[in-house]
Amino acid sequence: MTESRITFRCGDLTLEGLLARPERSGASPAAVICHPHPMYGGSMDNNVVEAIQAAMRQRGYATLRFNFRGVGASEGEYDGGEGEAADARAAVEFLAAQPDIDCGAIALAGYSFGAAIALRAGLGDSRVMRVIAVALPVAAMDSGIDTAAAKRVVLVSGDRDAYSPIAALEKRLQKLGAAATLRVIAGADHFFGGYEPALAGAIEGALADG
Repeated sequence: MTESRITFRCGDLTLEGLLARPERSGASPAAVICHPHPMYGGSMDNNVVEAIQAAMRQRGYATLRFNFRGVGASEGEYDGGEGEAADARAAVEFLAAQPDIDCGAIALAGYSFGAAIALRAGLGDSRVMRVIAVALPVAAMDSGIDTAAAKRVVLVSGDRDAYSPIAALEKRLQKLGAAATLRVIAGADHFFGGYEPALAGAIEGALADG
């Protein structure tokens, strides 16, 4: 699977991304992947974003990872989360409009800040069937979880992650309800250095479980 550089619009802004398609014919499931915090060096060129993309690729997903507004060649500036959620929804719209995409099997995934944005944008978007939130920073920002989820949600975190502590995630899991699951990566901290294969494996397993 090769990635192609693309651009798409979010309102009056042009955002950049990398689009990959499975090397097979027929409609494919698809996923948008959101990167970590723009104000702390986050971009689509991130080890965890790449691990999520690798897991999706193994499961036959088309993928779109992109830079939020103000990052890389994406126009605009950081907007505190609201604009970034709009960026994510625009990315879903762009991906859903591509040929050979199964619009009944679109996922929205994210890491850290991107995980919070994926939940904010994805839980209320009827086009999104599944949300995957890696290292949701519940200790640093509002997770946006206040009601039960009407779609599948997968939370993934390392058991040494001070920003995404397991006990706090379990409380969010109770709010999300029976549609949500939590996968824990033993030994990993917030940055998953050296644990990228374990992270990809956990996401693959979650996707295989349906």
